[in-house]
Amino acid sequence: MNGEACIKKAYAFILTSDFEQAIIWFEQAIAAEPDNASYYHKCAISCARSGKWSKAYEHARRALELAEDEPEYIYHFQTIEARLQLSNAQQLLTQEPPALEEALLLLKQAVELDPLCFDAFYWIAMTYAELGQLDEAAEHAREAIRLDPGHSAARRLFADVSRRRRLMRYRINGQHRRRNR
Repeated sequence: MNGEACIKKAYAFILTSDFEQAIIWFEQAIAAEPDNASYYHKCAISCARSGKWSKAYEHARRALELAEDEPEYIYHFQTIEARLQLSNAQQLLTQEPPALEEALLLLKQAVELDPLCFDAFYWIAMTYAELGQLDEAAEHAREAIRLDPGHSAARRLFADVSRRRRLMRYRINGQHRRRNR
């Protein structure tokens, strides 16, 4: 079977929401035509939708190697890289003790790669809040809310950070007034 026939089969499975079978058929198309960048790209998209980020990364990387100037391939590769950075950061944050600074670096890289990645902004805000850097936490929580206005956890985080900032300012101002008496 040629690559185009495999692609048609893959799309038929996508229409029935069977992404696993779609990936199998995309990979058969790749095997039939290993120098066709669009096949790798299409497979990477289905892998990403299925949460198979490592596999998505490999296919997106190969598509980009074959067509390095294709803006769509560059963008998709960056979003996959951002998702992998986010995943690595989340692992660092859930270990005991959490590696906050190291995770923060990965999260910032994720935001650079994909400035529309809500999860990266949200996790940055949570990490800054944990570090006690409340201004930075508020800034990133605000950006997360801008990206997903209905996200209740992001709204709660922003409200909590804002409350902690007001309390800190109140304490600082209260101590300043007592010293000036």
